[in-house]
Amino acid sequence: MTYTHLMEGLLAAVRKAGGIIRQDWEQNREIARKGRIDLVTQTDLRVEALLREELGRLLPEAAFYGEESADGRGPGELSWVVDPLDGTTNFAHAIPFVATSVGLWREGRTVLAAVNAPMLGELFSAARGQGAFCNGRPIRVSRRAELEECIVATGFPYAIERYAERILAHMRRMLLATRGVRRPGAAAVDLAYVAAGRYDGFYEYGLKPWDTAAGWLLVEEAGGRVGAMDGVAPYLLGAEGVLASNGLVHEALAALLRLDLEAAEGAPQSGA
Repeated sequence: MTYTHLMEGLLAAVRKAGGIIRQDWEQNREIARKGRIDLVTQTDLRVEALLREELGRLLPEAAFYGEESADGRGPGELSWVVDPLDGTTNFAHAIPFVATSVGLWREGRTVLAAVNAPMLGELFSAARGQGAFCNGRPIRVSRRAELEECIVATGFPYAIERYAERILAHMRRMLLATRGVRRPGAAAVDLAYVAAGRYDGFYEYGLKPWDTAAGWLLVEEAGGRVGAMDGVAPYLLGAEGVLASNGLVHEALAALLRLDLEAAEGAPQSGA
């Protein structure tokens, strides 16, 4: 499969999606709840409907696996994996870290990716074996190799109650070891920023396939590394946790994430 004609069509589709987001930005937002802190807006639904139509015309044989319509079984052998509006909570509060994320999943890996952040004016793209780009210009991961010089990003899952203690323990370690930690609230943007060398690493629990399918390819095509949080296992789409980095600090970040929670929380040792 060649990607040149598909990339042109994909970029055109996500630009149209960005037009909907910009149009709705100044409107009253119609917000519903999928969970206690998990929101969905009419913009999410409108963008997903547009992309289903546009991408269906572009590659009719590909299935469509979108956040608002996924069946929970995961993408098939050939699927568009789509987050119509990553950062819905940001959108609901008029915070501009929002993006449309689209990855073409083929036989167990992403082969084409686009992350469009319309309120920031940046469109990230990648095709397997052809590099990564922002607004058409090549991007690369950073060359920082010392953690104390690094900026690391993270996010908080909707199932925060399940992960709260681990998140707090990891946050403490990261704050003490790095130059700083950022939490913009849109995983697709976080991964794109790792690819562009703005962040040196990113980790998060509880992400879904549509959160990472596109950003995963961006990071790898920009020369970075994506894996499981332990720094050893490969990343599997939709796995519990992901660690992305410039590659140079991957092992050091993984070491901070491999922690004994009981010890990290300062619990007394037996016999103390």
